[in-house]
Amino acid sequence: MSKKVAEQLVEMLVKAGVKRIYAVTGDSLNELNDAVRKNAAITWIHVRHEEAGAFAASAEAELNGIGCCAGSSGPGHVHLLNGLYEAQRSGLPVIAITATCATSEFGTGFFQETNTTKLFDDCSVYNQIVMTPTQLPRMAQAAIQHAMHARGVAVIGLPGDVAAQQAIENPVERGFYFPQASILPMQKELHSMAALINRYPKICIFCGIGASDANEEVINLAAKLKAPVGYSFRGKMAIQKENPYEVGMTGLLGLPSAYHSMHESDLILLLGTDFPYTNFLPKDKIVIQVDVKPEHLGRRVKLDLGIYGDVKSTVIALISLLKKKTDSSFLDAQLHIYTKVKEHLNSYVTDKGKYDQIHPEAVAFELDRLANENAIFTVDTGMCCVWGARYVHAKGNRKMLGSFIHGSMANAMPQAIGAALSYPDSQVIAFCGDGGLSMLLGDLATIKQYDLPIMIVVFNNRSLGMVKLEMEVQGLMDTQTDMSNPDFAMVAEAMGIKGVSIHDPEDLESLLREAFLCRGPVLINVFTDPNALAMPPKIDLKMMEGMALSMTKLMLGGKFEEVLDTVSSNYRHLKEILD
Repeated sequence: MSKKVAEQLVEMLVKAGVKRIYAVTGDSLNELNDAVRKNAAITWIHVRHEEAGAFAASAEAELNGIGCCAGSSGPGHVHLLNGLYEAQRSGLPVIAITATCATSEFGTGFFQETNTTKLFDDCSVYNQIVMTPTQLPRMAQAAIQHAMHARGVAVIGLPGDVAAQQAIENPVERGFYFPQASILPMQKELHSMAALINRYPKICIFCGIGASDANEEVINLAAKLKAPVGYSFRGKMAIQKENPYEVGMTGLLGLPSAYHSMHESDLILLLGTDFPYTNFLPKDKIVIQVDVKPEHLGRRVKLDLGIYGDVKSTVIALISLLKKKTDSSFLDAQLHIYTKVKEHLNSYVTDKGKYDQIHPEAVAFELDRLANENAIFTVDTGMCCVWGARYVHAKGNRKMLGSFIHGSMANAMPQAIGAALSYPDSQVIAFCGDGGLSMLLGDLATIKQYDLPIMIVVFNNRSLGMVKLEMEVQGLMDTQTDMSNPDFAMVAEAMGIKGVSIHDPEDLESLLREAFLCRGPVLINVFTDPNALAMPPKIDLKMMEGMALSMTKLMLGGKFEEVLDTVSSNYRHLKEILD
């Protein structure tokens, strides 16, 4: 029985493990849509905006190993760009099907014509247009294998007329090859690394996403070296889990304890991390970096030794070459500091704030406490990342998704869509900023249409909170950061989603408990303190001068109450850092 090119492509996607295509259908995509309709093994998810579909596909790729989204001619596939940049920069295997106008119209300036190979060149590992039915099988195979092995976005350009043509019969059934391999450093390099580590008494381990499958091995290494373990945001959920040696994150969202551990050590062991914020890394330490991508070695800090290998295999081979350290005084001191830091953090939980100024820390704390051990959290870029980083803990099989490298706004809600469809039996909790949610508000309708049991928590501080902080630190007036928001709970209700507003901190726990009992989607609109400040573990004189300058400008403008509110709200934060 003959089949169309679109049907052949769908069959190949199913064989590769794709379960859903996130897209908005239309003209050049209609053949693909019809092919999905005919195949019971795959589902078309009708998002309201293609950017949301690309974010959802990236979440599915992170959770299930592969994701797929599509966009119709011109504006449709252009809308995919931001979400595809997210997948590409995060190393997530996503197949993007970019439908185009008919091949006969290429180069004529036709309606909705774009050059997809140019358009997607910077956010893909594979990017080709299928011009004939003969090309489709090999191109689809190449695209899928590139996405899986080069860890990124593979773009298949599919003109509408080609999608409707008859597929060629394949003399050989085309499969996919997803082999895995351990990458082990050469013995001489392992011995060099061991010799260097054995020489120094104070070791600090810092892990990234590249160590996510090596939790047990990292813990064993830390035990042998009596070393504190810090981690990046992407590495948090894997490395923090059941780790008695962890001291938290460093960086803008991190804690003083991890920053202190790195700066007080003799030697830093970087495992599977390409941590980009070099101003948080010490410049005067012995540094060893292990990475499965050798091109990453030494591009952030000067290395004494760069090792090519995957973290798990490398640590297993290394540990037998190391001398067991018996002096735990350095580790004990760092764990003591970490304990004190966590006590400081809890002060914002004990005092939950006041009416319409609920401490966002308390919100995140309660959500962490009430959520299941297999919950999936998504966090919007900005202040929501801070609260998720500091107050959500790795328990059981929890996962946390965000736009940690691309740093896009509006990612949390669409990533929650992909997470809920990928793991229908898990709680999915989206930490949404009011600014982020506003950007893709229409896709609340997608959540309702598929009745996804997502808990959407809006940290409604009526401002672009992180941008406001950035401007204050730079000594600028925080103009155009305030937001006049709709009643998000009423918007949710209008879309058929249960909406809850929380104004009083005394109602926080009880209303969140009720929300967790909802079987379908629910949106909780929490009115948080707009002056809540998340200061990094490293604060320098320039930053202090910038904040002082911005407050002086406010005073000169007669905004004395705003200055007092800011000082009062942030005094404890600043004291914690300066102490």
